[in-house]
Formats: sequence, structure tokens, C-alpha cells
Amino acid sequence: LVRQIVGPLVRRVVAWLDEGQALARGERIGMMKFGSRLDVYLPRDRVEVVCRRGDRTTAGVTPIARLRKDL
Repeated sequence: LVRQIVGPLVRRVVAWLDEGQALARGERIGMMKFGSRLDVYLPRDRVEVVCRRGDRTTAGVTPIARLRKDL
């Protein structure tokens, strides 16, 4: 689950998917404009988070989580 939140300056995000649409690994979901934010909600018991709050990420390149191997 992700939530795109507009920033205080431009107040615009661009979403390329419809609500509820499934994603493929590495698929881009939209574009964040100047200061906008993306919140990502992951099932804590199924993934290992590999980035931290404030990390810079690149769409389709930077992994943010991995499926846990012990499942």
C-alpha cells in the first residue's frame, strides 16, 4: 500500500496507476513533484526493510524491502 502526499510548494503528484491496481517488481507508479512525499506500508511480518527514513531512493533501482526467507 502506498500513499502519495503533495508537497507544500507545488502541491502536485502524478499517479500512473488506478487505486487497487497490482504492481510488478520495479514498476514505477507515478512522479513526485518538488517536496511531495510517498508513504509505503509493508506487512512487517513478511518483509525485511533495507532502507531507512530519510534515505534517497531511485525508482526501479533502489530496493526498499525484501521478502523474508524464513516464510
